[in-house]
Amino acid sequence: MRHTIENQTFDEERALYFSQHCDITGCTFAGPADGESVLKESRDIRLKNCEFSLRYPLWHVKGFRMEESTMDELTRAAIWYADDGEISHCKMEGIKAVRECNRISLSNCDIVSPEFGWKSSDISMRDCSITSEYIFMDSSNVTLEHVSMKGKYSFQYMENLTITNCVLDTKDAFWHSKNITVRDSVVKGEYLAWFSEGLTLINCQIIGTQPLCYCKDLTLMNCTMEDTDLAFEYSDVTADIKGHVLSVKNPRSGIITVDSVGEVIHEEPVMECTGKVVIR
Repeated sequence: MRHTIENQTFDEERALYFSQHCDITGCTFAGPADGESVLKESRDIRLKNCEFSLRYPLWHVKGFRMEESTMDELTRAAIWYADDGEISHCKMEGIKAVRECNRISLSNCDIVSPEFGWKSSDISMRDCSITSEYIFMDSSNVTLEHVSMKGKYSFQYMENLTITNCVLDTKDAFWHSKNITVRDSVVKGEYLAWFSEGLTLINCQIIGTQPLCYCKDLTLMNCTMEDTDLAFEYSDVTADIKGHVLSVKNPRSGIITVDSVGEVIHEEPVMECTGKVVIR
């Protein structure tokens, strides 16, 4: 049997602790008591048109749906250790919004959350915009589709990430990450994907200095590169690049096929470098 809670305000510590089978609509979680963990350990809850302004509201929650709700910048560390959640048409602004969670889907959300999505698995994000300095660090089995992302140190130490039709405005994304596939996307950033393993970029526009160095099992298919100098240093790479590349430096192995290149640099390598650049 489901319970309904409507149009109420809660501000005490653990105000709705261990709520089960609840529909919570039009409620506000804020007030002078400034209580933490308002819905901690809840099970099978549905939140709609709610407003959050308290810390740690959804910790250890199992089975939840949140839609058309807001979490302001005071809603710090909003969702930790939670499983099986759906978040849609929400605005989320608190730092560290999702951590150590499993099987969470986000759609049509607007997110501003430094350190979003750390140490989580089986996360999907679709039709969202997100600003996060460190997004999804040390997470696995993540999919992004139609996401506009702005960050700095994105997708570090990840495993099994798929990105499709996204715009990524970042800095040194994908460092030390494994098994990443990016399709039909714009990837803008400095020092892209150093030390990555198993990175595949398909039909992508790559923008920024010194990309794709120290990579293992790197593949580019039908990509373009803009303002990309000193690319591929010490990488094992197979690349098919349309258009011009400013410079390529000391590829460790493989073949890089381009329409044109400004300079191919073979300069004092610290390891054997047998990679070749082929002008189409």
